[in-house]
Amino acid sequence: MKLENIEFLINGNGEVTLGRCGYVRCAATASDDDQGLAMLARRPGESLLELLQRLDAAIEDAYEHNIFADEINT
Repeated sequence: MKLENIEFLINGNGEVTLGRCGYVRCAATASDDDQGLAMLARRPGESLLELLQRLDAAIEDAYEHNIFADEINT
């Protein structure tokens, strides 16, 4: 899997972070210069690759459909 949206974000002015986020032990977040795009919590039994695939899809949703995922602050 290529994770093209993550690559596009990182090659531009974006940022991806993996690790603890507040009370969430493992999270993946993505943001660009202007805004947070996605904040995902790793699900029980979810592999790191699966989390990254969900993050890649969430980045696309943010850019293409203005849907911003936030599983951390809900």
